[in-house]
Amino acid sequence: MGLSSYQGSGESSESHQHTHKVFLLCNYVLLGAASSCIFLTLSLRLIPSPCGLLLVFLHALTAVGAAAGCAASLGSTRWHAAHMVGASLTAIFQGAVALLAFTRTPDFLAELRSYVREEDGEVILKMVGGLGVAIFVLEWVVLALAFVLRFYAYVEDGEGRRSGKVGQEDNMKDWPWPFQV
Repeated sequence: MGLSSYQGSGESSESHQHTHKVFLLCNYVLLGAASSCIFLTLSLRLIPSPCGLLLVFLHALTAVGAAAGCAASLGSTRWHAAHMVGASLTAIFQGAVALLAFTRTPDFLAELRSYVREEDGEVILKMVGGLGVAIFVLEWVVLALAFVLRFYAYVEDGEGRRSGKVGQEDNMKDWPWPFQV
């Protein structure tokens, strides 16, 4: 799960390598933020609550998705599609949780049935909301970078197949759409 060295030539491979490193860095930051959210959520002592369990599960799913994104960043179209779907869903849910944590903190805390004092719970929940906003933004950055990486892989594969004939019109059915399996 480290930074892989990309073997290529020219300016395109340098750009590809730089984009891949930024992609991995964003995934590692995302993994750290999701792990922090898990520990903050667990500090609310809300395990008996079904809503609390779902919140911990969402953060765990985000962490697993970030780790999978690092592992399969140059994988097949199937792994790329799975990562895109998982990242977009977790981004949407993280954004919704962050919005609830900031706008309806007392109601959300009551639904979680936390056992900590209300003032402490509100502070912890707002910290989770702040990390949720960061995760929301990072997830969309990761999605954009994954798309760019897939495009670079397609372009470089297409150039190798065409033997240097750049500028030919591509057949759209061969283009790797994000959700093509």
